[in-house]
Amino acid sequence: MNRIWKPNVTVAALIEREGRFLLVEEETEDGLRFNQPAGHLDEGESLLAACAREALEETAWHFRPTALVGIYQWTRPQGDITYLRFAFSGEPGAHEEGRALDAGIVRAVWMTPDEIAAVADRHRSPLVSQCVSDYLAGRRFPLDLLRHYD
Repeated sequence: MNRIWKPNVTVAALIEREGRFLLVEEETEDGLRFNQPAGHLDEGESLLAACAREALEETAWHFRPTALVGIYQWTRPQGDITYLRFAFSGEPGAHEEGRALDAGIVRAVWMTPDEIAAVADRHRSPLVSQCVSDYLAGRRFPLDLLRHYD
């Protein structure tokens, strides 16, 4: 019997404020790594709702996606998992001071593009720098590209 292959659908939030991006430092099997606030799409959830939820859970910042930066397909070097990432830019909202962050998240930190580049060896994946580069290059696609049916 053939196994059915499916990519892991994830969302990521590119949250920029005054030239700094909100990243998370998280525990992984490879040690502490930096990533955009990101996570898996839950069953029945829209991509936009997933992105806002993940940003809040991982950073304690509310986030409203306003544009799609890109869709990225990446297979881990081990070849065991392929991710299909939908990356959104948008507006940060209120910060919930004192809110507990998701398990495994050590901290949320605002970083400049140069600071992000300086820790490239500690990125969770090559998608971290690619998403920032695409955002800085002005890549923005309207959200009406996406259709969610309940």
